[in-house]
Amino acid sequence: MPTPDFILELRRFVGTRPLPLVGVTAVIIRGGEVLLGRRSDNHALTPITGIVDPGEEPADAAVREAAEEAGVVIRADRLAWVHQIPRITYANGDQSDYLDLTFRCTWISGDPVPVDGEMTEVAWYPLDALGDVDADMRARIAAATPDHGEARFVTGGSDAQPPSA
Repeated sequence: MPTPDFILELRRFVGTRPLPLVGVTAVIIRGGEVLLGRRSDNHALTPITGIVDPGEEPADAAVREAAEEAGVVIRADRLAWVHQIPRITYANGDQSDYLDLTFRCTWISGDPVPVDGEMTEVAWYPLDALGDVDADMRARIAAATPDHGEARFVTGGSDAQPPSA
């Protein structure tokens, strides 16, 4: 998956130092199922995720990422969780600090298929059978699965978990 041009441009100035970025997680619901994809870089099973482009509304980024990565049309219904992800250091030494905005989204149309190479497979999973989804992604899904609810905010540092539903 290619690094967005704006990040490459910023890296020319900051090198590998930590770069604060805003990311989105689209927890896409269809009935009692959630859309998950197998990432091509680390093979993790996750909801759709991505980086907010400069000037882009975060909810629009979630909708865009769903179309780009899985070929589906969705609606971002609500902000479910705001949290800081622990610093990531990539193989090339680049460091990023992501503020993740998790959205509850509704599937509108389209059969999920890997589109841009970021996912090797995408499919619907029952909410009660998430397979090998890791604890962080399960927490994002849990924050977004109540039909209605208020956005949750983490306090107490990056090791904190979302409040229970």
